[in-house]
This record gives sequence, C-alpha cells and structure tokens, in this order.
Amino acid sequence: MFKVTIHPHWEIVQGAKNSLDTTALLALLRAIEQGGSIAQAAKSVQVSYRHAWGLLKDAEVVFGQALMHTQRGRGTVLSPLAQKLLWADRRIAARLSPTLESLASELESELGKLANNTTGAVRLDASHGFAVAALLNQLHAIELPVELRYRNSTDAVTALARRECHLAGFHVPLGPFEHRAAARYLHILKDKEHCLIHLAVRRQGLFVNPDNPLHITGLDDLQRHDLRFVNRQAGSGTRALLELMLADSGIPTSAINGFQNSEFTHSAVAAYIASGMADVGFGVQTAAERFGLTFIPLVRERYFFAIEKAAMDLPLIRQVLSVIRSEAYRASVNALAGYEAGDTGKVLSLDEAFGQH
Repeated sequence: MFKVTIHPHWEIVQGAKNSLDTTALLALLRAIEQGGSIAQAAKSVQVSYRHAWGLLKDAEVVFGQALMHTQRGRGTVLSPLAQKLLWADRRIAARLSPTLESLASELESELGKLANNTTGAVRLDASHGFAVAALLNQLHAIELPVELRYRNSTDAVTALARRECHLAGFHVPLGPFEHRAAARYLHILKDKEHCLIHLAVRRQGLFVNPDNPLHITGLDDLQRHDLRFVNRQAGSGTRALLELMLADSGIPTSAINGFQNSEFTHSAVAAYIASGMADVGFGVQTAAERFGLTFIPLVRERYFFAIEKAAMDLPLIRQVLSVIRSEAYRASVNALAGYEAGDTGKVLSLDEAFGQH
C-alpha cells in the first residue's frame, strides 16, 4: 500500500529579482517563533547558523523590510511582516488541505493499480471534518486502503446513491432545524437500501477574535455594519445550516457584510479571522480552538456515514466499523474540542435516526 502526502508550495517574486522559495524560510520563521532564537531555530530545522542568517537576510532584501527584531529579555521576535507570512501559510494549508488529501488518495489508488494491488479499498466521500480526519489517521495506521474524496454533504450522499462510494459523510443539526436539514438527504437515501453509522456529535457556532473584543453574542450581531463576516462555501452543510438559522431569525443574508466571502473548510474560516481579514465566522468548535479564537456555541449536530445495508458485511467495511467502535478512536473523538463520542459506532436505520426527534 502506497501513502502519498502533498504539501502546498509557494514562491514570491518581486520585479526582476530572483524568486524566493518560502518552504525553508517558513520552517525557519516557525522555529524562531517557537524558540525565540535564530541559533536554536537553525538547529531545529537542521541547517547551519550561517545558512539560516543568509536565508533571512536574502528574504529581507526581497521584501525591503525586517523579518525579525531583537528585544532585551525576549530574544529574537518576528516582525509583523514575518507573522503575516506565517498566517498566509496557515491559511493556504487550511484552505487547500481537503483538495490535496483527495488528490493524494487518487494517486495512491492509481499507484496501487500499477503495482497490481488488487486488495480493493474503502471508498469514502465526506464533508471535511475533524472526526473524519481522526478516523483516516487510524485507518492509515493499520494500512487499510481508503479512496477519499472530500466534498459537500449533498454531493457525498448523491455519490452513495449512484454507488460511487461505500461511505458518505454528512451532518444534521439536533433540535428545531433537524427535519428541514435532514430533508436534503432523505430524498436521496432509501430506508430499505441504506443505514447510518453514527460518527460523532459536534458543536457549531460563531468564531470571534480572542476574548471577543467586539462583544458579539449571537446571530443578530451579524447585521452590524462594523463586522466583517466570512462564510463557508455554497453547497456545504454548514452554510445550509446557517442559512436555516438566519431565516428562522428573520435575518436576510443581504444584511450581513461579507456573507458571500467563502472558505472551503472550518479551519480556513478560523485562519481567515485569526489573520485579521474578518471579525466573525461560523463553524465547528475545534477549528476555533486550534487558531486561538473564542467560540460562541449555537447548535449541536450529528455526523453520520450513510452506507448501503448490503455493504455492511464487506470485510473492509467490517474493519472500518471495528476501528470506529474502538476505544482508541472514541478517545480521539472525545479529545477534539466540541466533539462527543457517546454513540460513536452505533448503526441506525433512517427512521431510527430521524423518525422520533
């Protein structure tokens, strides 16, 4: 089994000057940010002090600005420009990670075919989420082949109905919006043919800057003219949920400054806010915590894998279900901020999942 990893790579060119490859520079800046010392950072990224110093100075020539400052008692600290570079890299990684992971999975599959690997793979289409990522880590650890496509929930469920995948990940809120949200999927899924594997419960809400300096308390505040909003992309389950909540509160999307600004993952929304480009967004708590933001909870939702009943006895699916029900995976879900693993691994009919809530 091949494992492919794809990382973003970007370069900067100004005028006729040589291009600046940011890969080594960003690694060095991250190490300086963590350790406060160029010498320690050089050792951490395994280059000589002379090479590290030269790399920093070459970059400063390109930008025409300092990347670091030395402060008494604080060692070396990054300049605002250097901090912007690191935030740009975090935003790029957060935005592109689902696409790159899906491409890597496709490459793994093609390489396996060339190597005459005929063991097959679990085909997983899912909206991007932290519990899904944690599951993939454990499936990779036992070398279970997975063909992954990150896509919005509706597309994932549609792919399952067309028999293009084994598992389709989607999420539905608990409470007053459940039936309206679930209707998007229940007209595609069939109770006689499909069942659900409960993956996790998670919290969605507003992301705001640390300590909430603009005193945002709920959805009504999104209409304030002094706030800049960043949204999830059209078609995503999270955006559909937000639109339901806004309609229920009588808030027109046209009243929200930045409603059409969109990102493709919860982490990308959080990175957008943390880098100072917006004041508020909507997504899962884990992303807010990982980017140091304050989280305002608004709704809990369940994340499911839909699957054909006939596929439940496939050996690969039995292995997946065994991992989902393991203590190790449940612990990894509970360790995610805003996630709960109480019913993780429970198999439900569509009627059991949505008929009595």
